[in-house]
Amino acid sequence: MSGSRPWIAERMQRIDASGIRKVFDLAATMKDPINFSIGQPHFDTPRPVKDALEKAIEEGRNAYSPTQGVGPLLRKLQERVDAEFGHADRSLFVTSGTSGGLMLALSVLLNPGDEVLFFDPYFVVYKHLTTLVGGTPIAIDTYPDFRVDIDKVRAAITDRTKVILCNSPANPTGTMLSDQDVQALARLAGERNVALISDEIYRTFCYDRPFVSPAHYNERTLVIDGFSKSHSMTGLRLGYAHGPAEVIQQMIKLQQFTFVCAPQPVQWAGIAACDVDVSDRVAAYRQNRDFMVQELSGLYELAPADGAFYLFAKAPWGTASEFVVEAIRNNLLIIPGNVFSSRDTHFRISYAAELPILERGVEVLKKLARR
Repeated sequence: MSGSRPWIAERMQRIDASGIRKVFDLAATMKDPINFSIGQPHFDTPRPVKDALEKAIEEGRNAYSPTQGVGPLLRKLQERVDAEFGHADRSLFVTSGTSGGLMLALSVLLNPGDEVLFFDPYFVVYKHLTTLVGGTPIAIDTYPDFRVDIDKVRAAITDRTKVILCNSPANPTGTMLSDQDVQALARLAGERNVALISDEIYRTFCYDRPFVSPAHYNERTLVIDGFSKSHSMTGLRLGYAHGPAEVIQQMIKLQQFTFVCAPQPVQWAGIAACDVDVSDRVAAYRQNRDFMVQELSGLYELAPADGAFYLFAKAPWGTASEFVVEAIRNNLLIIPGNVFSSRDTHFRISYAAELPILERGVEVLKKLARR
């Protein structure tokens, strides 16, 4: 506004519009695109979950719930967490999605200028949520093998380091931390008194070895989890967080004044989701992973595809952004790696799709690689 103070806060100048959202917007204008861009399961929400949601709405469970969540869901999740970890001090509450949980966690842990370490490539919100709450994002490079180098992490820790944020299996690479690296990262955080946040939203999708949480090796690890990916509930916004009671209580307090609560009908649907077997979906994505790797590995350099439902491929020519533009011209939607990274060398493929769609997309990628 001319002659007056600007209305928009300065912090917003340090947050870029999501490159993923730009691709989604582009997809809406295309006719029958081959969509390898979307970061959500292609399966529909399981029928028992939809039935429980409808039942909750019809029964009038549409008001606010307690901020921490409805009792039956809390008890079910707490029992599951206690059985896995057995920690004397591990509290839990229900969040409005995992992004809501991350926002609350960073808000209660960071003072202005505190540093958050995470691994490049990274899920896009890590950098921007850190900036939003006044923290300083520090990305630790993991190229070319996308494995965590504990010596790099140790060297990056300063007096201002407050949080290490890890995500395994990872978005966008699909790479999992090895058990050895999980232990080393957890113990380093404990030794240096740095809060460790483990984003475990993809933990269900591990194809070659079991998932291991760093909370097994560091009892003060704060875990962010949810139902979005495992149960195709992305739009229903249901997550949960568990960790030391002192942190969880502060997150609950802040949720009361921000998100208020997760949608109550969805919480009752979450109870049903806890009892839904999704192993068939995991098996389907394992088959998709195997197909994509088999078809593309001779033409593309691929990151280790251990879990989630992503491949992170190196562009065979040009920058990744240039390659993605050409892919879009061929009706294929993929995400350039610079959305997730300081580098513009790779692109993300989501193989959360039916086989005929994967086959169409593979043919385009083969043609582009041989250009």
